[in-house]
Amino acid sequence: MPATTSIHGQWTTRLAFILAATGSAVGLGNIWRFPYIAGENGGGAFVLVYLGCILLIGLPVMMAEILLGRRGRQSPINTMSALAREEGLTRSWGMIGWIGVLAGFLILSFYSVVAGWSLSYVFKSGTGGFMGLDSDGSESMFSNMLADPEALLAWHTIFMVMTAMVVARGVQSGLEKAVTILMPLLFVMLVVMVGYAMVQGQFLAGLQFLLYPDFSSLSANAVLLAMGQAFFTLSLGMGAIMIYGSYLQSEASIARTSAAVVGADTLVAIMAGLAIFPIVLGAGLSAEQGPGLIFVSLPLAFSDMPGGLYFGTMFFVLLVFAAWTSAISIIEPAVAFLVENMGLSRVMATSWIAIAAWLLGIAALLSLNVWSGYTLFDMGVLDLMDYVTANILLPLGGFLIAIFVGWRMTERSVQSELRMKNPVLYQVWYFLVRFVAPVAILFVFLRAVELI
Repeated sequence: MPATTSIHGQWTTRLAFILAATGSAVGLGNIWRFPYIAGENGGGAFVLVYLGCILLIGLPVMMAEILLGRRGRQSPINTMSALAREEGLTRSWGMIGWIGVLAGFLILSFYSVVAGWSLSYVFKSGTGGFMGLDSDGSESMFSNMLADPEALLAWHTIFMVMTAMVVARGVQSGLEKAVTILMPLLFVMLVVMVGYAMVQGQFLAGLQFLLYPDFSSLSANAVLLAMGQAFFTLSLGMGAIMIYGSYLQSEASIARTSAAVVGADTLVAIMAGLAIFPIVLGAGLSAEQGPGLIFVSLPLAFSDMPGGLYFGTMFFVLLVFAAWTSAISIIEPAVAFLVENMGLSRVMATSWIAIAAWLLGIAALLSLNVWSGYTLFDMGVLDLMDYVTANILLPLGGFLIAIFVGWRMTERSVQSELRMKNPVLYQVWYFLVRFVAPVAILFVFLRAVELI
């Protein structure tokens, strides 16, 4: 029989899990990537396809990953090995856990560097650094930051310490306490930023850019982008949702809880777009700049707007919060594994993982400046880690999760853990996790690595 609780503890309430899982899902990509690719690929038409992909791919796989976590009640590596034994399968299925932990570790190492940019911009904005900026000045501010390895190292270190301090305190005192404070604050700041955009920006133009359905811009590539975004935005395949699921109470509904997380994550992404684009368009700037939208266009927009000093600072604090809640979920699977297998205290396990990720992060930040001339497959260290995790490890992990739950676990085991009361909805979910999700993830994976 599977354990009823994890040795690491459990969430005190279902809401705590929803906030934690939403915090894991909501990251830097939500704040700029979703609004940007939506606006560039048909607006509301893209959003409709994205929502369809969320329901057909994201939600079914999230439910499957939580199911595995709660049934195993251990770190992803040990969970998958234990469940494989329970089902009479080879222990090689434990590689699902290894893939997730490796992906999370690599992501944390460079994610901390990028999150450090947001920390840097909190102080740049708060000290009036955006005031009086012109376009050249804004671009120089960003490029000068990337060219300064000492400054990048300082911000990277601060963010990694922030992350480790939360995780070292445990499930309830660390993870739960952090997300129950940070996530409501993040939502409040988003509401305030949307209100500011309505008053100071071109809100109708931003709304049209993000949500007006232009089906003529909805290409086959846009559909693939929507499928990929639906999968990646929910932090699937990296063990974070699985380990969080292991802390979920036995009586909580996996289906309803997953739906709440998916809904909250999507709402945050759309609200972020409604906060960003009216401000950018109101300043007469282009909304078609990808990452530069956040670190080049927005500082320029805030420089000329009433209250720009305060709201610019608030926006980058919001970015830091989004990155922070994601980072604590990314490091947790590796920490749990060390506690379970090496006999380390939680503090010591967190310290070892954080130091190792911090060291790898140094290589990532140096690839932006000192080592910029050194590439592998025409990519620097940071870009290479981003490519390998996003295009290979995460989809591979998600694909194997769907295969394991849909094809290798007995349906009796699946039903006993999922406990869906509506037989029709259960059959729909089971069909999606067995057939639709694996095929869709495989298609996105093959397209991402340019095999089709």
